[in-house]
Amino acid sequence: MADALSATHPPDHQPRDPYHEYRKLPRKLVDEFSSVLSEAESLLDKAAKETGDKARDLRSQVEARLLSAKLKLQELEGEAVDRAKAAARATDDYVHDHPWQAIGLAAGIGFAVGLLMNRR
Repeated sequence: MADALSATHPPDHQPRDPYHEYRKLPRKLVDEFSSVLSEAESLLDKAAKETGDKARDLRSQVEARLLSAKLKLQELEGEAVDRAKAAARATDDYVHDHPWQAIGLAAGIGFAVGLLMNRR
């Protein structure tokens, strides 16, 4: 058994975490939008000091940056919805494939919640 495990996972290699990229996503998203907002603020400051065509150009740059951020947010929202749907499908498949295990798990969680609520 140990030979089979060592053949699939070398001792110095940890199995890859499939959710690693998703865990980094909120921080990456915050950083990206902070950058966009900083740029927009800087461009608006410049636009306030300028007049005429230069101000119009700066305002259009701000609008373009904000539109880009909005589109990126919509894209990320779509990806999040797709991941949520995939998780729901996987859960549904698991419950259909292992109904008694799912019932046991639900009963165990219900029992634990009941114990915790009685403590109050």
